Amino acid sequence: MASFHGTKINPDRFHKSQLKFYFILIPIALLMIMPIVYIFSHAFKPIDELFAYPPRFFVQKPTLQNFQDLASNTTATGVPMSRYLFNSIVVTVIVVFLTALISTMAGYVLSKKQFKFKKTIFEINTIALMFVPAAVVIPRYLLIDEAGLLNTFSAHIFPLLAMPVGLFLVKQFIDQIPNELIEAAKIDGANDFQIFGKIIVPLVKPAIATISILSFQAVWNNAETSTLFIDDENLKTFAFFMSTLAGDTGGNTVAGQGMAAAAALIMFVPNLIIFIFLQSKVMNTMAHSGIK
Repeated sequence: MASFHGTKINPDRFHKSQLKFYFILIPIALLMIMPIVYIFSHAFKPIDELFAYPPRFFVQKPTLQNFQDLASNTTATGVPMSRYLFNSIVVTVIVVFLTALISTMAGYVLSKKQFKFKKTIFEINTIALMFVPAAVVIPRYLLIDEAGLLNTFSAHIFPLLAMPVGLFLVKQFIDQIPNELIEAAKIDGANDFQIFGKIIVPLVKPAIATISILSFQAVWNNAETSTLFIDDENLKTFAFFMSTLAGDTGGNTVAGQGMAAAAALIMFVPNLIIFIFLQSKVMNTMAHSGIK
């Protein structure tokens, strides 16, 4: 390994020269982890600690009362919390799967197939990256209305299937797969579906993992579809239910704050878990997608 005046530049084991990095990285790591610790601590605080002054960062007397209240809570229309959570899980699973499938298939076609307006279609997708969700709320509502999907379960799914950033990442990733590999498969008699399933998908797993994370976060935390497209309380999601907790507790805003803290933890944990398991693949995607 390269060295300078007898000292390794990147030692295999701990070396005193690494201390300067720890002095910088450890405070940054603590600063980054503090919000996560607070979310967990806040969810287990009893009511008196939730409203304590000055506020306490760590819980002193942890309790499960907030979760018990949340589980037994029903809205003014009689819909239990479990129904909202079930809707969120179903919608999230469907959207994540379809988004990954559609983005991967479209990325393969745009990368390895030749057809008219191919470049134009990809440029339109790239332009779509510039639009924030708020800018397309009205056109999206009009499309959902014209399609007859208002107040249906499908209204949660179809607006979230188009993911420009997912298509962009996959297409950039597939661009690096040698054309000779695909040509060899065609010579062996493989059709497009076999090439896609046995060659493309295994080679772009990091990109698929990245799309899954981005799609999961978009749909799991999304209350917009329930607010704009759904009137039936039985079809709304947990994110919407959470947004109503603090004020929709029969006038008891104190109990609402405790349930909101518990709901915030429930909303956060799946995001944390999926990122922990897939974060290495996300970094691999960024390294191969041409993003600087």
